[in-house]
Amino acid sequence: MNDSAPDSDNQRPADQPGAEIRVTSAMEDYLKAAYRLEQDGGAVTTLRLAEELGLSGPSVTNMVKRLDELKLVVHNRYHGIALTAAGQSVALEVIRHHRLLELYLSEALGFNLDQVHAEAERLEHHVSEELEARMEQVLGFPRFDPHGDPIPGRDGELPRIDDNALDSLAVGEAGRVSRVSDRDPERLRYLFGLGIKPGSHIRVIECMPFEGPVRVQIDDNEQLLPYSVAQLVRVETDGEPLPANPVGT
Repeated sequence: MNDSAPDSDNQRPADQPGAEIRVTSAMEDYLKAAYRLEQDGGAVTTLRLAEELGLSGPSVTNMVKRLDELKLVVHNRYHGIALTAAGQSVALEVIRHHRLLELYLSEALGFNLDQVHAEAERLEHHVSEELEARMEQVLGFPRFDPHGDPIPGRDGELPRIDDNALDSLAVGEAGRVSRVSDRDPERLRYLFGLGIKPGSHIRVIECMPFEGPVRVQIDDNEQLLPYSVAQLVRVETDGEPLPANPVGT
């Protein structure tokens, strides 16, 4: 997406009392990004939104003002940006399309998992209700995409996942990899090459101080992950931490 992305392409209506809002693809990108940042935690500022979308500050400020006028977000200069119910509904619909597309591209068309995110980004704004329903049916009404992220239902509800970031686990904690971030294809390929993917069993062996690397065990193999990479992996833990083997044994 770029600063000059037109607002006239692929307009779709959004529910709004008293009037029909025409939501463009550019607006959908902003709303989806705002939702993602809300889930990451912290205030959703125009600066964070600009960084997330790779756009200039003035462009983001202008669009946020427009979204606020349409009552898709509420913008307070001191508290940041918050999605309204209507804005969240649009964001979740786009996310639903995106994650269904990722799974369809992977399972039906044979795309590699490090390719499907970029393809889904290009296609998510052009999914009709009929295509959405057909994909969902063909895929067996899935609840999660190929990277482990939950697929919103038609009602906007998300399957609950009780997981934690790998870098937050204590030494000895173990569990099943629930999801892996798909935002960086190169890092995704790296993790998959190590056998770290949804469904893998992982145990933390050592955590280096000062945001240093994390040593983990995948099946019978030990791997040393950079801290920034460990942050991309989320784990459903087994329960109480297991005793860790001394380093070097």
